[in-house]
Amino acid sequence: MNGDFPTDRGVSLSSQAHSFRAQAASLHQSPALSVECSSPLHPPTLPRTQLRCFTPTSIAMAAEEKVSPHVILFPFLAHGHVPAFLRLADLLRARRPGLEVTLVSTPRILGSLSLPAASPPLRLHALPFSPADHGLPPGADSLADIQVHQFITFFQASESLRPAFEEFVSGIGSRSPVSIVSDAFFGWTADVARARGASHAVFLTGGAFGNAVFFSVWEHLPHARTAADEFPLPDFPGVVLHRTQIPRYMLPATGADPWTAFFRRVIAFCRKTDAVLVNTVRELEPSGLDMLRRNLGVRPWPIGPVLAAPAPSDSRDDAGIIRWLDAHPPRSVLYISFGSQNSINADQMRELALGLEASGPRFLWALRPPLGSDAKGAFKSEWLPAGFEERAARASTGLLVRGWAPQVRVLAHPSTGAFLTHCGWNSVLESLSRGVPLLGWPLGAEQFFNAKLVAEWGVCVEVARGNLESSAVEKEKVAEAVRTVMGENATGEEMRRKAAAIARAMAAAWEASGGSAAESLEGFLRCFEAPVR
Repeated sequence: MNGDFPTDRGVSLSSQAHSFRAQAASLHQSPALSVECSSPLHPPTLPRTQLRCFTPTSIAMAAEEKVSPHVILFPFLAHGHVPAFLRLADLLRARRPGLEVTLVSTPRILGSLSLPAASPPLRLHALPFSPADHGLPPGADSLADIQVHQFITFFQASESLRPAFEEFVSGIGSRSPVSIVSDAFFGWTADVARARGASHAVFLTGGAFGNAVFFSVWEHLPHARTAADEFPLPDFPGVVLHRTQIPRYMLPATGADPWTAFFRRVIAFCRKTDAVLVNTVRELEPSGLDMLRRNLGVRPWPIGPVLAAPAPSDSRDDAGIIRWLDAHPPRSVLYISFGSQNSINADQMRELALGLEASGPRFLWALRPPLGSDAKGAFKSEWLPAGFEERAARASTGLLVRGWAPQVRVLAHPSTGAFLTHCGWNSVLESLSRGVPLLGWPLGAEQFFNAKLVAEWGVCVEVARGNLESSAVEKEKVAEAVRTVMGENATGEEMRRKAAAIARAMAAAWEASGGSAAESLEGFLRCFEAPVR
């Protein structure tokens, strides 16, 4: 790796939310643009004539008649997706004061939001959703509410939101220009936009490389065509995957199964969109962005990092966590969390605990019940080695948190030296934006490909892969990885140096109007505002 940077392969909101809480309680390829990047620090400027601007009739009318468009944001029903869309709303309105923006979701999700006052206020619109009608637990409005084996049922159930969404969009006055920005999982909104004469964009809350590989694997199922453990991607022969990097629900896919059918629908809809916004930084993912462009046939606009600001909290638990961190030296604590939608299995949990004891670092572990247990149930001591929590407490070397920790505040704390993560993209960005290197343990979706990317950047050491019963993890490997990343050694120092360089690149992307993310978002906005000539 050369240099410091990777080269990669109205109504008040409170009253609206209260109303939604009450409701919840009652209820293929286009030609790729050739881009040669001699350095990720200085990617070439794309000529204006090559930009794919979208100018549907309603948006052209907005430009010619100076009518502000109505932007509809539609995130997927998952904890990692909604905050990114909320931040996108802030970014859009900061650049276009007075822009009317509506966030669409279910009553339960909207009722859980705590939003600051704004002028004009962010509008909220609830779509009726009854998970129980689809064989899901009542009130399961988010992936975090269900088990992994229920995900495909949830994905299919989410498509039932379409009629209500169509009704909402059609109810907006015909002379009001509309632009729909949806999650990739709601790519079907591209057809709704076409019927309305509206513009459409997909916002990928994940990274470019991870999404490009994820889409490619679903399209071609390369692991099902060979008995070999390693195989290249047909779309991108330079990307070679190992069978252990294929998520558990992809492994048995045949092409005729519900999982494949759903994701191929997602990909097909994404190819109908006018633009793709990506939560990544141009300087960090030039190759990944080109892969995404070739895969979808649409120009991606990198506007990352799109990160939520640390939420203020008066929780005693949160305050106690920060006090505990305050008592430890700089870069001495390993933070551990596997996100909101998945967990490791019980055997892996015990082995991880033994590895932590063997390596000896201070640690802060946000615990969730292991795979196969009730995600919202109480955590049982039997899932950890006997006496583990007591020994850590006596020595003041470890703090175990049941449920959630204030992750952004933890990663921003000077005592945090590394993050053992499932490599969900939000977690990757939150960590690296603060210069904190990673220990990777991907569990599902594109997390395996995110882990591959950040390992190539030189800021991550993989500890294990997956949570299948056959997914081995040994305490010795855990201990070795922790010492490598946390220790005062050449490898650890180099990882910290590279993580700090990435943090500077992320900060620079949003510096004033000259940063690459600021320029990209402005270019996107100008395209959808451009009049038809």
